[in-house]
Amino acid sequence: MNNDAFCKMGLSVINIELDAITALRSRISESFSDACNCILDCGGRVIVIGLGKSGHIGNKIAATMASTGTPAFFVHAAEAGHGDFGMITDKDVMLCISNSGETNELISLLPLLKRIGTKIIAMTGNDKSTLATAADFHLDVHVDREACPLGLAPTSSSTAALVMGDALAIALLKARGFTEEDFALSHPGGSLGRRLLLRITDIMHSGDRIPMVTESTHLKDTLVEMSEKGLGMTAIVDDQQHVVGIFTDGDLRRILDHEDSINISSAMISEFMHPDPKTIHSELLASEALQMMDKYKINGLFVVDNNNQLTGALNMHDLLRAGVV
Repeated sequence: MNNDAFCKMGLSVINIELDAITALRSRISESFSDACNCILDCGGRVIVIGLGKSGHIGNKIAATMASTGTPAFFVHAAEAGHGDFGMITDKDVMLCISNSGETNELISLLPLLKRIGTKIIAMTGNDKSTLATAADFHLDVHVDREACPLGLAPTSSSTAALVMGDALAIALLKARGFTEEDFALSHPGGSLGRRLLLRITDIMHSGDRIPMVTESTHLKDTLVEMSEKGLGMTAIVDDQQHVVGIFTDGDLRRILDHEDSINISSAMISEFMHPDPKTIHSELLASEALQMMDKYKINGLFVVDNNNQLTGALNMHDLLRAGVV
């Protein structure tokens, strides 16, 4: 095959699978909504089961459901017949995936599922199959042809099953009122979880790590404080620890550029500080600190309590280290 032939075959596969997905539109009907309601009414979990390529698709569907608010896990059909059936209860819903609807390992489980009263949702390509007719609800994912030119390897059929599974998961997400924060709770290790769950109090510098001087501090001593704390800024506070000003590395550079006669040893910080700096509260999300920094084009913030007393400090590097940026 030459390069054109490879591209032609690739496009053919995509077009065949697009046709298979498009055909699913007419099957999002009463049976689909019945399956959704069955899962919503479920007092247990959705147990997705399949074998071979259907098993791989089922594993992904279970993972998608679990991360979008529907408790679910995958059970391998062969393992279910050798002990894993003990995971299944009458409160659960079984989502059984088989293109033919005649997979022996699934069919052999039907009497047991019926006996304990577990609801069954079948996802097959044959609505006359044993699995489809035995199920409480059937989702039709049949395809006219596989993208494989031999008509053997599951391609279009596995894609159709995957898309139908996504449709179920997202319809359930919407019905449950699942939010971004809910999603982050199930992905605490990901960047989204850090961005949505991490609070300012989790990453701010507090106690002795806060750069802080008073209005009566000399500029020389202010620079020492900034160097020791390493945040590129310092807060200026009054006797009640209220934040009244800010001084940054950038301010120092501007002073040195334009003030030839300045005496760093005798000058007071109150002469050069910026009054009323931007502040934020510790219980807010770290992502809100990032938004404020972006909005005002600043690299740091001081954290205050409800009485405007200084409780912490953070800068853009802290947000970067925490994975918020």
